[in-house]
Amino acid sequence: MRKISILGAGGWGTALATSFAKNGRKVSLWTRTEESAKNLNKVRENIKYLPGAIIPANVEITSSIDKCIAESEIVVIVTPSSAVRVICEKIKNTIPKETIIVTASKGFEQNSLLRMSEVIQDVLGENHPVAVLSGPNHAEEVGKDIPTATVVAAKQKEVAEAVQDAFMGPKLRVYTNPDVVGVETGGALKNIIALGAGISDGLEFGDNTKSALLTRGLTEIARLGVAMGGEKMTFAGLSGIGDLVATCTSQHSRNWRAGNLLGQGKSLEEILSETNMVVEGVKTAKSVNHLAEKYGVEMPISKQIYKVLFEDKDPKEAVTDLMLRGKTKEIEEVVMPQDGNW
Repeated sequence: MRKISILGAGGWGTALATSFAKNGRKVSLWTRTEESAKNLNKVRENIKYLPGAIIPANVEITSSIDKCIAESEIVVIVTPSSAVRVICEKIKNTIPKETIIVTASKGFEQNSLLRMSEVIQDVLGENHPVAVLSGPNHAEEVGKDIPTATVVAAKQKEVAEAVQDAFMGPKLRVYTNPDVVGVETGGALKNIIALGAGISDGLEFGDNTKSALLTRGLTEIARLGVAMGGEKMTFAGLSGIGDLVATCTSQHSRNWRAGNLLGQGKSLEEILSETNMVVEGVKTAKSVNHLAEKYGVEMPISKQIYKVLFEDKDPKEAVTDLMLRGKTKEIEEVVMPQDGNW
């Protein structure tokens, strides 16, 4: 039986461990502190990050990362993006070269602007098998066995299919995709648009506003994703429009919640100090501001959200500036990269 190890016992890591265990997989879940491991082993519920979802008895919970990954065929990293390099450094001397690493973290490394899969291979080596998991997957729903679909992307077909086989179950349907860049950028960039959707709701704008925001936001996501080497059609899939809709329309979304509070007039500092979870869209907005400049891509919505977050721009003024931009066409030509299909 394949053993799956989950590194990171936040909401999403706990939900994945719960889902895999219910499908009869051998699962090990790593949490940072011994105190946390003892508590989770005792109550079998992650009250802080995923209340209401009972952790099955066949999930081993440990604070020893070496014990967690021992004899694992697949290791899933489910930490904030800022911790992915640190985690890889911890396991690089003990992880077997054939063990598949799956990143379920969405974002870019701040200084290098690397995607998470690139960070993993930067530490573990270019030849280490790596896959990306992304899609419209709220931890709260996966933890409660609500039917969910997701996508796994890898450069090698056999790697993607191995992960698909290990993760699939009656309540989690897994698709494969060869477009690692597209899947990864879609999953990261939608968090910025989710902040914008929350701002819109916080300002008490309507469905018209949010629909326009999601539609034009998807255009921006695809524009940058294709410039970085992704395929346009990927952004019409689960890791693109699927993840965008789920994150922008649900109060489960911490990015939507943060944006909503911004729209109501709270400062970013207040919001971040009051939440016990990482709001990835905030850091991603900073990274994408640099990436847009690097690739020469116009991203007006992301730029205005960046100004609201880091330049104290009034959200209403940002909306006005977006509405009064110069005239443009809805449909634009996008130069596609070479075919990356398997």
